[in-house]
Amino acid sequence: MRKQFLTFKLDNTQFAVEVHKVQEVLEYKHITRMPCAETYVEGLISSRGQGISVVNLRKKFALDDREADRETRIIVLEITTENGDMLIFGAIADSVQEVIDIDEKDIEPSPKFGNSIAAKFIHGIGRKDGEFIIILNIDQIFSTDEIINLEAAANALPELENEEENTETN
Repeated sequence: MRKQFLTFKLDNTQFAVEVHKVQEVLEYKHITRMPCAETYVEGLISSRGQGISVVNLRKKFALDDREADRETRIIVLEITTENGDMLIFGAIADSVQEVIDIDEKDIEPSPKFGNSIAAKFIHGIGRKDGEFIIILNIDQIFSTDEIINLEAAANALPELENEEENTETN
């Protein structure tokens, strides 16, 4: 069975997520920083009137950070939490490539890295044009506590916008 994946790059490595998990791809824009957030949480954006927490996958995956440029994108993703709730968040990617089809039988199992945490993030390894593509299990990247913190931050955005409006009118 063939599945569609959106491919993107982080640190010259190609990653992919299932297309049905992607809500939209946005150009990089101003992110409102949140105090006391996890180091990989960049902050909040508003998209379509909704507060969305934005995470930096480079930091989450312990890669070197880099400045955003004209290729940088925010991929708005939906994940299903362990209790079945839906969470929407943005993930910063160095660049977004394309949507590709990969047959499920052509996806190799996640390699063993000596710990189960990294393997938990990775659904498998695909290939296109001789290049490896790391297919992420996006639902497993965040722990329950991390998801609760992302939801709380996103829910705070309307309050922040109201405070900004009140400050501007005074």
